[in-house]
Amino acid sequence: MLYLIYLFFVSSLIFIDQFTKSLAVSHLTLNSSVEVIEDFFSFTYVQNYGAGFSIMQNATTTFYIITPICLALFVFLLLKTKKGQILERCAIVLMIGGTIGNFIDRLTHVYVIDFLDFNFFGWDFPIFNFADICLTIGVFLYLITVLRESKHAKA
Repeated sequence: MLYLIYLFFVSSLIFIDQFTKSLAVSHLTLNSSVEVIEDFFSFTYVQNYGAGFSIMQNATTTFYIITPICLALFVFLLLKTKKGQILERCAIVLMIGGTIGNFIDRLTHVYVIDFLDFNFFGWDFPIFNFADICLTIGVFLYLITVLRESKHAKA
């Protein structure tokens, strides 16, 4: 039963990611921008052929190899979590959902659809998407659990 709950949440994250990307593609033209909050937030449709922060541009084959390995690792980590490790489980579910969301883009388009564009006090943050948010929060939460466990192990 627990695994059905994980599947539901992962599926929900993937749905939200793909739905928001389809809205961006259907309402924006490539490299166009719609300002929502002046000098702070815009919707800007770009095609990212790399990883986060646009590193590893055009390394498509590498992504096709690394992504399934990462997914297998995430599933393994999820299956090995113990009862009561809710934060760790949430982190892994977020990482799985985000990874699959961006992998769907790579499989269907060869690039990832990004559209959330923030400008912080003159610094134009790299454009990202919902899957990237899931991945970032998931990694952050997972790091918290790892640090917390290592702290308890030392005590």
